[in-house]
Amino acid sequence: MGTIYDFLDDVRLRPNMYVRGSSVLHLQSILYGYSVACEIHGVPAQTDFDHLGPFSEWLWPRLNMPYSSSLGWAVEIERAAEAAGIPSLTMFFDLWDEFRAERDDAA
Repeated sequence: MGTIYDFLDDVRLRPNMYVRGSSVLHLQSILYGYSVACEIHGVPAQTDFDHLGPFSEWLWPRLNMPYSSSLGWAVEIERAAEAAGIPSLTMFFDLWDEFRAERDDAA
């Protein structure tokens, strides 16, 4: 795995191997740990998943939220998935796919 995107592709294939209870909150913790490790080792980190990063900024209007949630993107995805009656990790990857597709189209 060369990038965080490669890691997420692997998580999608084997979620139970990486994410306890298929919780988006646990996935967020892993992504935060990855970012910290990059910072410690002087490697440019992918900041898409920072609290106020590009994914969060894209997500708020997508979830019909006019503001940035102080609880973070993972909590809001968990809430939206519960309300929709779908697994939160499934919702995360659906949203992640939309985010990447829109970003790729813009580039």
